[in-house]
Amino acid sequence: MITQIRPFPKKTNLLDSNVSGKISKFRYQSEPKKKQVIEIITVPNVGRQQNQKNVAITLDAKLIQSILIKNYSHVCITEVKTPKCLVNLAKRKPDLVFSGVKYFEFDGDQVWLNDFLDLHKISYIGSNHAALDREHNKGLAKSLIKNAGISTADYVVIKTNSISAHNHLRMAYPVFVKPIIGGDSIGIDELSVVFNQQQLDAKINQILKLLNCDVLIESYLTGREFSVGILEDELTGNLTAMPIEIIAPKNNRGHRLLDFDVKRLDQETVTKVKNNLLHEKLSKVGKSAFVALGGRSFGRIDIKLCAKGLPNFVEANLMPGLSKGYFYRSCALNLGMTYDEMILLLCRNRVSISGEKTIPLDETPPSLSYR
Repeated sequence: MITQIRPFPKKTNLLDSNVSGKISKFRYQSEPKKKQVIEIITVPNVGRQQNQKNVAITLDAKLIQSILIKNYSHVCITEVKTPKCLVNLAKRKPDLVFSGVKYFEFDGDQVWLNDFLDLHKISYIGSNHAALDREHNKGLAKSLIKNAGISTADYVVIKTNSISAHNHLRMAYPVFVKPIIGGDSIGIDELSVVFNQQQLDAKINQILKLLNCDVLIESYLTGREFSVGILEDELTGNLTAMPIEIIAPKNNRGHRLLDFDVKRLDQETVTKVKNNLLHEKLSKVGKSAFVALGGRSFGRIDIKLCAKGLPNFVEANLMPGLSKGYFYRSCALNLGMTYDEMILLLCRNRVSISGEKTIPLDETPPSLSYR
């Protein structure tokens, strides 16, 4: 039997020096200890699904291994198929687990990987289960952000039909309508900007029919769009913010929206934020939001400007993709990092807080994948 824990959400202090607007420099530490053990955890992909619901980050495990093996002599790929695989993982107790898996399903029961690793005091990249829950529900995230004193557009969450939605609406049109859960802009299209009740009814019904989830309605922010990559130095607690601007092409209605098709077809343009004052303001909001949601290690905060040019929190991603998407581009444009350097830094940052492990020479070599 596998026992798991769910970490209690930690309290956050936005007055902490770690949330200052000043960008801290990452300390590139000395050569890693060669006997530290890293396991890359994956799950079987039955049917070759493009998006697995229990996987937050789709990793190219062999590519990650090829990068890490340059600095660490023991890097293994572990595919978890059964509870016994997790039990064996706990017995091996690696110095770090590198994974994008959220949870496993064993005979109808869910076991969250990060809960299991917390229970067994094994380090891993990214935030804990509680923080991931907070950012996953966009309504809950906005509530926490608002309570922390961070600017975000007015909003309402709709759980019923479109009539009650209009009755509960306490903001002027236009509004922006999207699913309360999900990533990759799924459910967002040119109909998401709504100017009247008829359009509101249509968009809500579309989301309920296709995605069967609650609906988030926000005051429409008309300004430019940004994403702020966040890196945490876990030895010092310092946060480094890396803002980028994302410019979508105008759609048929004349709006620049990062909708599902724009992202799928890579039609947006990503640029560095060159204005120092804007860079500082975006960094402050990004860091504050990361702390308010209980983020750890790394993440991404999406921000949009209002009509007055003030940054507003939109949503967060505390397990951003580790391909060459927005998070990588924020590292590259702000810190001049290569992809390999980004992967090694994410690993080094967590390995540095765990103890060294000595591996007997006759144990399984790093090239072998566990089952």
